[in-house]
Amino acid sequence: MTYDLIIIGGGPAGAAAAVYASRKRLKTLFITSEWGGQSVVSEQIFNWIGTPSISGSELAEGFKKHVLANTGTGQTLEVKEGVMVNAILKAESPEFAEEKKGLFKIKTNNGEEFSTKTILITTGSGRRKLEAKNADKLEHKGLTYCASCDGPIFADMDVAVIGGGNAAFETAAQLLAYCKSVTILHRSEDFKADQITIDKVLKNEKIKAIKNVDILEIKGEKFVEGIVYKPARNASHSDAGGNKTTGSEIELKVSGIFVEIGQIPNTSFVKDIVPLDKIGRIKMNPLNQKTEVEGIWAAGDCTDVLYHQNNIAAGDAIRALEDIYLHLHTK
Repeated sequence: MTYDLIIIGGGPAGAAAAVYASRKRLKTLFITSEWGGQSVVSEQIFNWIGTPSISGSELAEGFKKHVLANTGTGQTLEVKEGVMVNAILKAESPEFAEEKKGLFKIKTNNGEEFSTKTILITTGSGRRKLEAKNADKLEHKGLTYCASCDGPIFADMDVAVIGGGNAAFETAAQLLAYCKSVTILHRSEDFKADQITIDKVLKNEKIKAIKNVDILEIKGEKFVEGIVYKPARNASHSDAGGNKTTGSEIELKVSGIFVEIGQIPNTSFVKDIVPLDKIGRIKMNPLNQKTEVEGIWAAGDCTDVLYHQNNIAAGDAIRALEDIYLHLHTK
């Protein structure tokens, strides 16, 4: 059997696309290794539209229920849970029979193979984790990876942001809406963010930035109480607040720590079939989510889209699904 569409990934993008594909009566196979995406570990999410507050596990369960509600007798959607895709092959591959030309073959980790006319990749990405003592123990107990999700929790508190790119500075700017003060800690001498962004953010008297530091430890028992750092070896410059760096360890008292040190896209299985950018994200056209390979679309955090949020991922996937439907029925 050949599917009209195979959707890979069970986060907000994949779930939204699956529901829309079902409503459009596309013969669809939905494959996911797990439900929910990055937010599954969040204690509370405050920005999922239509729901004032929901835990990550509840959100993931909601995705699952909504998708599975569109399966069963008379439905065109099939679901395979707990399955990973290992490879995607184009029709040009020698192993394809002549009648299969123009299609794709999906190979999974359990040895199954599926044929499809189109593919939507929604496999998301994982946050690069902070490597410091107690960071794992205090994750989601004051140490978080999402300002939009968790920022309101830290109203009128002192917090730190770890990172030096645009994401770190944009996170610091977002936190101004809630927090008493924000300290940006960066491991290198030069920030990676755009200079105009750096200048604008650091103009605010509630924000300061300290460069060239090594993060050593997150302090706290049940919840974050502080962060211990020291100037990186051979550091000799002043931080953005004018403080001279020294070789001694420094403890900064904060109630929250927001980590913005990059993401790792879940795209290793497609690196040989679709073009990726320098950090491994799938290149796509934001007008329709098409990749540079005819018949393959991508949406959400696995792509080179500018902003990464649950709501954005879901919207991107719906845009892709609309375009996939037109592709299948007008060409």
